[in-house]
Amino acid sequence: MPITTTSPRGRAFLRGHEGNPLTCYLDPVKVPTIGTGFTMRSRAVKASLARLGITKLVPGKTKITAAQSDAILLDVLAEEFEPAAVKGSPADRKQNQMDAATSVVFNLGTGAMGWQWAKLWRSGSLRAAAEYLGSHYNTAAGKKLPGLVRRRKEEADMFLNGVYAGTKAVKEATPVAPDTPDDDVKEAQQILSAKGFDPGAIDGWMGDKTAAAVKEYQKAHPHLTADGVLGPATLSQLRRDASAVKEVVAKGASSSVGAGALAFAAGLPWGWIAAGVAIAVVGYVVYRNRDVIQRWWNTRRGNEVVV
Repeated sequence: MPITTTSPRGRAFLRGHEGNPLTCYLDPVKVPTIGTGFTMRSRAVKASLARLGITKLVPGKTKITAAQSDAILLDVLAEEFEPAAVKGSPADRKQNQMDAATSVVFNLGTGAMGWQWAKLWRSGSLRAAAEYLGSHYNTAAGKKLPGLVRRRKEEADMFLNGVYAGTKAVKEATPVAPDTPDDDVKEAQQILSAKGFDPGAIDGWMGDKTAAAVKEYQKAHPHLTADGVLGPATLSQLRRDASAVKEVVAKGASSSVGAGALAFAAGLPWGWIAAGVAIAVVGYVVYRNRDVIQRWWNTRRGNEVVV
């Protein structure tokens, strides 16, 4: 019979990459997320959360239990993502291919089964499909993310060779440095250092000093539990923290230039109009990044947040 469901190993792989934060957080592109990458963008997630009485995901406030997260994962895979993987793949798919496809659509959306990698799969070009998957679809908001680069490569290896990598989305302190630096840890160390938290050497090792810096950052952030563990929620907030100032500057400048040009062409007092538009846009961007500002204020004041 054709394979139509994700194996336990496939679900473990998926959760290894997605993590399982039980308190809602904002992902790098500001989408409220909880559990194993659950967002309200998925109709199946919305239905499962509604059965728990949850109709809105509020960062730092909405919480679920580990058992509820497990149940939601099974629901959404069966209702939305596994059918998409089956529909967009050949009937003779193997279990490792099904597991890889489920991971892809869970992360990128069901439309991913219509993309080039899946077209190559359907044409019978398995190696070409794996190579394409392993080298594409690894950016968020226009930026290539180390975690997505690694995930696509591991999905490609699973798809082609049946290798289930042991990636862990959660990084805890270890007494010995890893043989290969962890790109996510290194990225976090760089951001922590830039924000005034001392993680020690920028070496990709989640040692005691980096864990302590992570914990100090978490204590000040309104959406994070201060446990010293670098997981998807904390890494997402660090990335947002790093990009917030750039967003204010870029959007404020671009909006003022555009408004000024239009006002000038219409013979209006372009300077005042441009300034007004820039203030409004900056205000909007500041509102969207209010948790980052709250983190900064708490850090300055030495306030500790309880989530």
